[in-house]
Amino acid sequence: MPSEDELKKRLTPEEYHVLREKGTEAAFSGEYVHTDADGTFRCKVCGNAIFLSDAKFDSGTGWPSFDKAIEGSVNLTADDGRTEVTCATCGSHLGHVFDDGPTDTGKRYCINSVCLDLEEK
Repeated sequence: MPSEDELKKRLTPEEYHVLREKGTEAAFSGEYVHTDADGTFRCKVCGNAIFLSDAKFDSGTGWPSFDKAIEGSVNLTADDGRTEVTCATCGSHLGHVFDDGPTDTGKRYCINSVCLDLEEK
């Protein structure tokens, strides 16, 4: 795992703020909001595979949304009445999960684009 100083050099200020300081990118500003490419979404800090593209859906909220994470890829923690989603490998903040998803999982992982890299198939 890179040091915080290394991450500050490697990440943009916005990426660092969201991933390491639990910030949130502006709605509809992220590169993956409307992406429908096939592939694997990975944690920008450590490369851990977090979501497959077939789990992505358009929630209309302004952030990429997924109905399920890859098993074992994330940790969920109570966060001021919400549930925070963090990378299980490096602990970076990714977003939050809600119980209002439209699929059979009932989940809506609301994730910041700046936290992810898409490895296209």
